[in-house]
Amino acid sequence: MEWLIHIIEQHGYLALGVIVFLEAIGLPIPAAVALVVSGAAIAWHLMTPLGTLVVGLFGIMLGDVLLFELGRKSGWWLLGLLCRLSVNPETCILRSAESFYKRGRSTLLFAKFVPGINTMAPPLAGSMRMPLRKFLKYDLGGALLYILAYAGAGFIFSRILRDILRAFETVGRAVEVVFILAIIVYTVYRVHLYWTHRIYRIIPRVLVQELVARTQSGESLVLADVRSHGYYDSGALRIKGSIRIEPNNLRESTKSLSKEKPIFLYCT
Repeated sequence: MEWLIHIIEQHGYLALGVIVFLEAIGLPIPAAVALVVSGAAIAWHLMTPLGTLVVGLFGIMLGDVLLFELGRKSGWWLLGLLCRLSVNPETCILRSAESFYKRGRSTLLFAKFVPGINTMAPPLAGSMRMPLRKFLKYDLGGALLYILAYAGAGFIFSRILRDILRAFETVGRAVEVVFILAIIVYTVYRVHLYWTHRIYRIIPRVLVQELVARTQSGESLVLADVRSHGYYDSGALRIKGSIRIEPNNLRESTKSLSKEKPIFLYCT
């Protein structure tokens, strides 16, 4: 945290704006920590409340609007790209989409506080064809809550933060060792998760010609369209004889499926 405080002290609003923007577009940047430090900087008379609020809102909204427009134009391609580094990309997308299905546009109000959904919410809103005016209204509210919560915490606990920094200076070498060990442990943990879930990255496939042959031979099977909402609407064309399964409502959609027939799924 000491390096981040140094950056905020040296570059102030510019550093804050860049950090919150980079987090908004999906980079693993600690924007919440930067806001806490900015709140403390307000208490230390290094920054002003209005300046912090305006710069923070501008950086977040700029990144969110960019992802919103990209999500509207690219659909789920962008969502897949943002989720590629997660343990299970499909779960990453579906968890975020499920939040929209359950809570609608109000998801944007708390999305910034939920890891995994914070970056996914704007492009999801774009892929769902949410009107820009509504998106700006709810996203602005969510960004405002995010800034006030973390910057407010930094302001209130500025003295404690100062004491923590002094303690870090006293045991600086030990803190560095602990920090390096934490990075190593986290890296090993991520590799372990990746290896454990590797089976879910392999999707069995069937050639179109084989499926056609099996269908024409009279075999009884189920062919299901599982395209997500970014690529599907009620008027979309489907393969003849296929049924529709909504991937964000699997439990209800699959109740009537026969367990005796082979099931083939197709998406985009």
